[in-house]
Amino acid sequence: MCFNQGMDALARLRELITCHAGVGVPRTFLLPGVSVICSPTTTEPLGDVTEPTVAIVAQGAKETALNGRTYTYSAGQFVITSLELPVAGHVVLASPDEPFLAVVLKLRAEKIAALLLETAPAATDPSTPADAMPTGIAVSDASPALLDAIGRLLALVDTPRDAAALADGVEREVLWRLITGPQGMTVRQIGLADSRLALLGRAIRWIRGHYDQTLRVEELAALATMSVSSFHRHFRAVTSMTPIQYQKQIRLHEARTRLVAKPEDVAGAGFAVGYDSPSQFSREYRRMFGLPPARDAMRLRDTGGDEDTALAA
Repeated sequence: MCFNQGMDALARLRELITCHAGVGVPRTFLLPGVSVICSPTTTEPLGDVTEPTVAIVAQGAKETALNGRTYTYSAGQFVITSLELPVAGHVVLASPDEPFLAVVLKLRAEKIAALLLETAPAATDPSTPADAMPTGIAVSDASPALLDAIGRLLALVDTPRDAAALADGVEREVLWRLITGPQGMTVRQIGLADSRLALLGRAIRWIRGHYDQTLRVEELAALATMSVSSFHRHFRAVTSMTPIQYQKQIRLHEARTRLVAKPEDVAGAGFAVGYDSPSQFSREYRRMFGLPPARDAMRLRDTGGDEDTALAA
């Protein structure tokens, strides 16, 4: 058993994460869609593309930047990422004695949708305007009820037989605490197939799957069943960038992944992600990541597993 029943919820969460985090492993997967992070040091800003998740911080602090806007979250807070977004994240407060500790839960649309179907209209916040649009990333304080529920979910790792029977129910409680909490509108929209967030998600998934192709905003707007002007406005509200800027960042992140494997093939990486001009590719890569492509790839290879720690939450 990894915790003392008399601990408060945050202290219990710290002990559970410490108990279950793999030694020398930046991110440890414990249950389907559930993982923990333990970083004994601060990390350099490194980029990745997120997925819809909630990360609850038990100790330390981290910063995540989305197109120049920085979000900072620390012990007792949670951060929700509602879409696949190109971000740069790094741990800013951690030490061997007090490492950065967090638990991450994947926000699966089908589980949220099932909960909303069973609990409506109780899941609806009447104070939220019908046309409200969430942001791609949001930070809030975690309630004691949320900390308690996520702690009980982690505690099930110690008893696999109990986890098989109870994990889905405890995850459902965690989702309910999120739906009825300060970021409830965002979580609800992840689960609603016809919400603006879900409709934008269609366009974003298309860009991610076809990042090397020419982007036509009119076709993306049709995919999201919006007018071009409405699509532009809502896309920017959620991602803080235009569709063209989003595609560029996705291309550069993909090129970076390719270069880690083959740092000598800069021109090939650029062509593979849709750039016709090697000089334009190198210029935009350096502007985004701070170093020319080959030098940045070698630096990433030297940092090894630290990248996973920086990006995991």
